[in-house]
Amino acid sequence: MNVTIQDLARRERQILQIVINQGKATAAEVHERLPDSPSYSTVRKVLSILEAKGHIKHTEKNRRYVYMPTQSKRAARSTALKHLMDSLFENSAESVISTLMDISAAKMSDDDLDRLAEIIERHRQERQ
Repeated sequence: MNVTIQDLARRERQILQIVINQGKATAAEVHERLPDSPSYSTVRKVLSILEAKGHIKHTEKNRRYVYMPTQSKRAARSTALKHLMDSLFENSAESVISTLMDISAAKMSDDDLDRLAEIIERHRQERQ
């Protein structure tokens, strides 16, 4: 099944985000971390749904299922950002970066800005 993260229900996205951020988690660990947590059986059901949709997989350890994402945190971020860029920023990387700079500039150190400048320069050189 080819369902994107953006196609998931709110609770499915919350649970998937917990599994991605943790790297691996049991149903009990997910249940503990959920805001306004539903019942434990609901969490287990949603984990099963996410597995059927191909977003997570599980292994068994000490008679418990341990869930892990099927894609890396970096890949999940890229997919989510690509969707956001396409839907809200008219596929403009410049608009995304400009907006990020506007909302986080006060928190960025000179070192952060220097690293960003290096990334931009590296990409400029790779194009040539």
